[in-house]
Amino acid sequence: MRADTLRTYKTLHTWTGIVAGLALFIAFYAGALTMFKAPLARWATPPVAGVASSPAQADALIAQAMTARPDARADFTLYLGDAAIAPHIVWKPRGQATEWKATLAADGTLQVAPADPSGLGVFIDVIHRTAGLPVDLETGTLVMALVSALYALAIVSGVIVLLPTLVKDFFALRIGRNLKRMWLDAHNVVGIVSLPFHLVMALSAMVFGLHDLVYDAQKAVVYGEPRFERIWKESGPFSAVRPDPAPAALLPLQALDARVREQVPGFAPHTLRFRGAGTTGAAAWITGDMPCCMVRTAQGSPVLVSAVDGRLLHTEYLAGRQSGWMASVSAFFALHFGTYGGETVRWGYFFLGLAGAFLFYSGNLLWIESRRKAARGGNGPVVQRRATERMAAGTVGVALGCVAGLSATVAAEKWLPGAAAGWREGVYAAVFLGSVAWAFARGAGRGAVELLWFSVAATLAIPVSGLLGWAWPASGLWLRADSLGVEAVALAGAAAFACMARRTARRVAQGPADSVWARPPEGTPLGL
Repeated sequence: MRADTLRTYKTLHTWTGIVAGLALFIAFYAGALTMFKAPLARWATPPVAGVASSPAQADALIAQAMTARPDARADFTLYLGDAAIAPHIVWKPRGQATEWKATLAADGTLQVAPADPSGLGVFIDVIHRTAGLPVDLETGTLVMALVSALYALAIVSGVIVLLPTLVKDFFALRIGRNLKRMWLDAHNVVGIVSLPFHLVMALSAMVFGLHDLVYDAQKAVVYGEPRFERIWKESGPFSAVRPDPAPAALLPLQALDARVREQVPGFAPHTLRFRGAGTTGAAAWITGDMPCCMVRTAQGSPVLVSAVDGRLLHTEYLAGRQSGWMASVSAFFALHFGTYGGETVRWGYFFLGLAGAFLFYSGNLLWIESRRKAARGGNGPVVQRRATERMAAGTVGVALGCVAGLSATVAAEKWLPGAAAGWREGVYAAVFLGSVAWAFARGAGRGAVELLWFSVAATLAIPVSGLLGWAWPASGLWLRADSLGVEAVALAGAAAFACMARRTARRVAQGPADSVWARPPEGTPLGL
């Protein structure tokens, strides 16, 4: 390949990576955490004394809630719970903004209160999908789709740049005094090894973010609005439901569960969304685990059944029962969400997500170091350009602000239970923006060391909160035996950040004096 062509692709790879890198760091780091939304939800939920989750208890909850709150009959969702989380119902009355939650107290009385519309897992997922941008979910997802398009360009151009030296340098990881060479080797190895994963992430994120625009274009150009709306309605699963207002009792949950499992062997329901409860046309959109197959949604595999007699009404979203086209679409979703292969794939996606975050962080660091080499031109030390200093500070502040912000938000779950809506966004934004400001005020080198130690403290706060709850029950904190894995992962993460902080401090103190990562003399104005 011609040298000028390679230079063109290298420039394309560099600038698409730089533009998209910081947003992608947040998306990948938060995305790695979303692989364990269920353990995080358990960790954040205080244990309830006397919980005995059972179909009979859920039936009693439904009966009392339907009597006390008829506005829930039209559409409500039942979460079955487990040995430590009681069954509960969530619904939003038509035309109202408030979502409600109903549970049974230990004495069997109904308790109704406004529901938390998000929860920890949902909050982290929103950060993953929007990179924490201060916009609504739809706009943030669209922005990230455009970022993912740049990401795809960076992937393709990076592979082209590496092709001439791929065989020779593929497994080269030259550890030594040349830190830039070592970072470049690590960046290349991680990028090539995880190439299929990154291609899937880039393409699927583009589709998820742009599909509304595609549908709008089809509506305007191909179908016309009336026909499009009819096709859209008929293609939905609830099109299989024939409304019948005649009174009819819901099938008891134990019988409904047995009927569904009889028709779908291996299916393990955990969430049921009921529509038209109390009528002959009542239906239940049941989501559950289906270990055999690639599952369409991150929550599980859904199937629509009659809530009166348990008949299957719609199976086009049910893993293993789909048409060829829907199965291929489900596989595309499953490859993004990691909803196949059980725990092995889940942990694999977790580490691939962290490796992806490293890829974007290291890409920015390599660009920053290459500016010093270009500026030197063989004439000795250089004076760093203000743009390079800003880029270095921004990279440190955004990346470590995301890390510390998510750790602080997770830890705050046990310290701020029942706080006003929006507190998670407030905690994350305060830590994130404060970290960015700190990096610019202190400079990239000093800021990186200090923010890494701050990340250590924020991440350690997660297991410390649980230990305090175990040692001091009166504190209102708690420690759950079924979520100790969260504490273990947090401890490992804090240890990794501490190691990075020590190595970064050594680099700041002993590295080249003209590096943007060197500690400037005290009193030197940073000019940022």
